[in-house]
Parts: sequence; structure tokens; C-alpha cells
Amino acid sequence: LDAAILKTAPKYMVAVVIKDYMGQWLAPVDPANKNAVLVKSAKVAVTAGIAGAVLTNPLDVVRNEMFKTEEGMMPCMARMTRETGAAWLFRGINKNWVAV
Repeated sequence: LDAAILKTAPKYMVAVVIKDYMGQWLAPVDPANKNAVLVKSAKVAVTAGIAGAVLTNPLDVVRNEMFKTEEGMMPCMARMTRETGAAWLFRGINKNWVAV
């Protein structure tokens, strides 16, 4: 896999799925009530953004390591697991939270 695709494609796919789910899960609002529509849209957008950032964080870590080391995806993941255990899965997650 190309390392650049690891950042963008999964994050948007997760965000779209969560956005669609949240749109159906939240109570319907009256389209004439602009404030209610805005609040519902904000809830959907924030939830989708956070889910996209958190669920795809490990892919961001792998992508960054692949750029630094020029390793393939699987060798890179194996090396990081040997070196730090599962901790690499959460590395940099605070930056992803802020970016949302």
C-alpha cells in the first residue's frame, strides 16, 4: 500500500460511515428549526471527526514510520510491535484529537 493512502482514505471512510449512522441514530429535527438542524449537524460532524481520528490513528503512525524508514507496511508494524509492544497503536493520538 502507498503510505499516503493510509492517512486519507480510511479516515474519510470511517467518518462517512459514522456520519451516516449518527444521522439515522439521532432524533429527527424539524427542518424549519435552523438551530436544531445546526446542533444535530454539529453532533454528527464532531462524532464522525473524532471516530475517524481515533480509529485510524494506528494507520497514521505506520504511515509516518514508513516515510521515515522506507520500510513496507507489515515489516514496519512488526518492528514497532517488537520495540514498543502495542503502545505504538496509541502514539500521537493526542495530536489527532486536537486536529479534530
